[in-house]
Amino acid sequence: MKISEIDVNFKAKSITEPDIVWVDASNLNFGLHGVYYSNADGMFLRMPRELGKSISNNMWHLSMNTAGGRLRFNTNSPYVAIRAEVPVTELLPHMTMVGVFGFSLMVNGKFVSKITPTQEDYDSAVGGVFSFEGIYRMQGDKENKCEYFFPLYNGVNKLYIGIKKGCEISPATDYTYKTPVLFYGSSITQGGCCSRPGNDYVSLISRWLDTDIINLGFSGNGKAENVMIDYMANINASIYVMDYDYNAPDPAFLKATHLNLYKRLRSQKPDTPIVFISKPDFEYDSQSAERREIIKKTYRYAKRKGDKKVYFIDGESLFGKTTRDLCTVDTCHPNDLGFFRMAEKIAPVIDKILKTL
Repeated sequence: MKISEIDVNFKAKSITEPDIVWVDASNLNFGLHGVYYSNADGMFLRMPRELGKSISNNMWHLSMNTAGGRLRFNTNSPYVAIRAEVPVTELLPHMTMVGVFGFSLMVNGKFVSKITPTQEDYDSAVGGVFSFEGIYRMQGDKENKCEYFFPLYNGVNKLYIGIKKGCEISPATDYTYKTPVLFYGSSITQGGCCSRPGNDYVSLISRWLDTDIINLGFSGNGKAENVMIDYMANINASIYVMDYDYNAPDPAFLKATHLNLYKRLRSQKPDTPIVFISKPDFEYDSQSAERREIIKKTYRYAKRKGDKKVYFIDGESLFGKTTRDLCTVDTCHPNDLGFFRMAEKIAPVIDKILKTL
């Protein structure tokens, strides 16, 4: 027997509205942030195919994960629905189905609904893809601000937004800080392993500070390659947040790449603030202190050179002082509590910098 037959609260909401009209999200000329739609590849991407493949097949695969993707719009429709076609990928042992495949919906800045595939949707895959849909019915008949957060560990091939016939979709109000904060790093940066999109620390900071963001977290593959540094330098970012400590295979690799990352990025972006972060799972890795010292050395080097736009955040502080063991799913990847505490420490630093720009 299925749990949805026992408890109706676990049953997926079906779309029964006869007057629904579907809008192809890839054709909307507004509201898409953190990802772009590639007609050539037939999917939403975080960076171009050529760039990903020039680094590794792993990076090309991860660039199809839509972490940090958001679709923002206003609508006077009494409901909003979503229909997505996504690739089949593995079910992860330490993440929820909605975290990997699903979407989160915020209405007027508040979380109201998740849209996630069922096991039946997943099992019905044909040709390596499957589809799922969901709906949220509004309270009242006013215009509402909607924001969908995209899947963290999967791609999106097709996306449609459903509204009532005769209603309108219009651009959402701009972010207070329209130039995005760019986050580069590991699986933690990408969002592993919060319960749903929007609960990762990068997305929390975006909402709390009302700033656009770009998430360039690449699970196991944030390794500060020169071509990746150059790509980031070509992005118009308000702040660069460098959080790739965990993906350096060992302290020697971190030492060989971290100062180079700073020098190469600073040479191309002489005036953009740079924030360095060390990894948070401090007590679970005997190398954490050594790694942190390497990152601090880069920071101290920059300060000695007169750089007044560099900042350092100690990863040991990110999970707080109490109940730190409750902050991860596997002693490494943060859960919702871990990401919340990370955002609490990182957001004030970003906020202070943004207010000076």
